[in-house]
Amino acid sequence: MNTIIKTLDTTIASSSLVASIDALRKGDGAPYRSLTGSEIAQLEKQGNRSFEWQLVSVREGFTPDSIFDTTFAGACRIGRFDKIDLAISGTITHRAGIYNSLVIGSSIGDNSLVRDAGMVANCHVGSGAVVFQVKELSATAGPGFGNGCTIVIGNETGGREIASYAEMTIPVAEAVLKNMNDAGLQRWYADFIDAYRECCALPFGVVAAGARITCASAVKDSFIGSDVRIDGATLVENCTVLGAPGEETSISQGSIVRNSCIQWGCEVTSMAIVETSILTEHSHVERHGKATSSIIGPNSGVAEGEVTSSLIGPFVGFHHQSMLIAALWPEGKGNIGYGANIGSNHTSRAPDQEIWCGEGLFFGLGANVKFPANYVNSPYSVIATAVVTLPQKVEFPFSLIANPENRPPGIPEPYNELFPGWVLAHNLYAILRNEGKFKKRNRARRTEFNFKVFRQDTVAKMISARESLRGISAAKESYTSNEISGAGKNFIIEKSRKEGIDTYSFFIQYYALLALGEKLSNDIARKKDPAAARGPVSENSEWEFARGLLASERFDRLSPRDNMSSLIRFHEAAMKMTIDSKEKDDMRGRRIIDDYDHINVKAAENAFIREAGETTRKRIEEIEKLMAEL
Repeated sequence: MNTIIKTLDTTIASSSLVASIDALRKGDGAPYRSLTGSEIAQLEKQGNRSFEWQLVSVREGFTPDSIFDTTFAGACRIGRFDKIDLAISGTITHRAGIYNSLVIGSSIGDNSLVRDAGMVANCHVGSGAVVFQVKELSATAGPGFGNGCTIVIGNETGGREIASYAEMTIPVAEAVLKNMNDAGLQRWYADFIDAYRECCALPFGVVAAGARITCASAVKDSFIGSDVRIDGATLVENCTVLGAPGEETSISQGSIVRNSCIQWGCEVTSMAIVETSILTEHSHVERHGKATSSIIGPNSGVAEGEVTSSLIGPFVGFHHQSMLIAALWPEGKGNIGYGANIGSNHTSRAPDQEIWCGEGLFFGLGANVKFPANYVNSPYSVIATAVVTLPQKVEFPFSLIANPENRPPGIPEPYNELFPGWVLAHNLYAILRNEGKFKKRNRARRTEFNFKVFRQDTVAKMISARESLRGISAAKESYTSNEISGAGKNFIIEKSRKEGIDTYSFFIQYYALLALGEKLSNDIARKKDPAAARGPVSENSEWEFARGLLASERFDRLSPRDNMSSLIRFHEAAMKMTIDSKEKDDMRGRRIIDDYDHINVKAAENAFIREAGETTRKRIEEIEKLMAEL
């Protein structure tokens, strides 16, 4: 919690948005003057009109040569135009200036372009900005730019709200939303929001230098940052939209964005709707997708489906018509299949329940998840196609929940079958591929990610799950949560229980040996005694966790050399499991699709398999060299 508070303590001081707004508030200090009589005469000759030319002031170096057919009203400021061309779209350019528009109480910066604007009212258009064929660009006396809006997450009837700010991060949102009972934190956050909103306050709307707004219906009460392009949007209202060099933000093709903050590199397109939400860096909503009262994490996307009252972490795939309601999913890295309905609380009861998702959770085609639900301790698990889950808490990572082929006697009819550790045993290819995929697809520049799937917290969850599987009083045909804690409203058969124990044990031990190998290698590189791996307690909590596992799994009884020999076998076994999981897909495909091999790459030739194989080979070579020095 202290880390979050320290982060917010420095947010305003380091904010590029606050700095930009502060500069606009102070002004550029450039001298402005009144129009001369000859300038007014030339402007009127070129079709321009004003009842109050005395309220129009211009920058030193101004000439009227690039202003035609425009009406000015109220106090307006106009920069100079140096006969340069600005890009409108692709290769199409237009001479900077003001043409065929209505400008009311606004400032138009140097070498900007305002053309065919139905109304530009109470706005600042920065230098080099483009406002082309926009019906309305306007602002009220004190727009909030989408900061301070109340976003209701989880329980739709209230109780888990957070106020928005333009530079919000997922860790901050998670800390505030999951600690609603911490009155001190909530007061502190409310004070921060008040200060941030005050720092972002302006009495006018902004189109920052270099921004482009083209063919849009209305942009109201908004801060449109540099490197932002709004093209063909239906409405952008009460928003902050941020961009940066190399991170253009786009709102286009009939989309509607209201009461929201859109960060660097985001895209809202294809008639998407974003309402009272935050899109963090490099996320997107497209193809009629809807994000309402939600926070979308970096590199995540919503397409066609609906997200409401949800906190979604990074790298969540949402590419089809699906529904996600009232979800807290800060770890992200999961997927939602077509037709999945995650939010089945809209029955005769009030929508006052929610779901907590675990990292990497995969919702299959047509799955229906009833609330309340908690899968936080089931990371990288799969809820299979067409499964209907009951309200439950499941605590088995890397597992499969599926419709049962056979239901043992005494098992309630609505219960599904739970396969502990199934994803590790039968789909390791997908898990390891995701590690590399997320790393390659990451475009976020301000957020740090841990791409490792096997790390202290996920391994700790495997240990807990294994203990639950081991903790039965007597073996039987099947089990429910009465015998195995954490099973939720599911059953586990004896065969799956044993396989789960074996699978979890393999990866727990694999993780511990990997940590030992890294420690031995570092010790030798630093010319330290490799026996120090059994030495005094270190400050490295990850290593201390792994060292505890080495003892509990009885590897501490073996020599370092013997343990490294075991690590080689683990590497080989994991590689075989990866290949086998991909080959199963190929075998099934060949049985069903006649020309499967003509349009698909075989497992042995798969780019990821080949890369993983090469990585495994190099790791084994490194271990063999290490063993020679032990």
